[in-house]
Amino acid sequence: MKKLILLLFVVIGLSSCGRFGNEDKKEDHKERIVCISKQYSEIIYALGAEEDIVAVDVSSTYPPEIKDLPTIGYHRALAAEPILSMKPTLILEDNNIGPEHVVTQLKDLKIPMKQFGQYENTIDGTDSLIREMGSYFHKEEKAKELCKKLDDDMNYAKQQGLWYEKKPKVLVIHFGQANNIYLVMTKNSTTGKMIGWAGGEMAVDGERGMTQFSPEVVAQSDPDVILLTDFGYDRLGSTEEVGTLPGISSTRAFKDGKVFRVEEHDMVYLGPRTGENIIELQKLIHGNE
Repeated sequence: MKKLILLLFVVIGLSSCGRFGNEDKKEDHKERIVCISKQYSEIIYALGAEEDIVAVDVSSTYPPEIKDLPTIGYHRALAAEPILSMKPTLILEDNNIGPEHVVTQLKDLKIPMKQFGQYENTIDGTDSLIREMGSYFHKEEKAKELCKKLDDDMNYAKQQGLWYEKKPKVLVIHFGQANNIYLVMTKNSTTGKMIGWAGGEMAVDGERGMTQFSPEVVAQSDPDVILLTDFGYDRLGSTEEVGTLPGISSTRAFKDGKVFRVEEHDMVYLGPRTGENIIELQKLIHGNE
């Protein structure tokens, strides 16, 4: 009973501030979709199929107007109550939600839950996902258009990459909101793929997509460029403050002024704008080369 009261208190407290305080403006819609996937969310908006989305998870931050929607919490630390309060007729999720007991609770309540195909984490796989979602939302022509642009942008980025003589070593730092710690993205991550496509080299290797940030990891990586995702960068407030993180001020990247803020949603999944994002990464990591 005490746990339930505490949970309700947390939910009520969260709902009074930030995106948790956004109003539900779609009460009259017959379909009420809660989307718990930042990748799905961006694709739905790119398709122009967002009309029946009534809430998203807090990591769904693109496009900017998505922040006007109510949020039901962090996708790996969900509670049933905020989701149920949106009266969903459908929950979209990408098999990356938790905790497990909340997922079980939602399934026991017989709320329809849908995943789209589990495609390879490649541009071809992303094209397939966009096309499947386009078919589901009856936006086939728009999906075709998005895939063509993605492929064209990727081809342009690859052509640009032929001009670069060096592969700068890039350290990508991310603030993990769930654990309240700074993390380093590794070569074995979506970000690693993107840095490679942009003509760079991830400064940190590892079996998992992220590893814990430490002065030792920074020293061993010896980066030419440091990228810090938006929440972590904004938490510090400036490039100078980034230098207060252990080990950062002694790096070549910091001394050369090559520390840049990047949007998390541009780095952690592949989507319709991935080609555009890689072109922007090329400008950051290669400069005027």
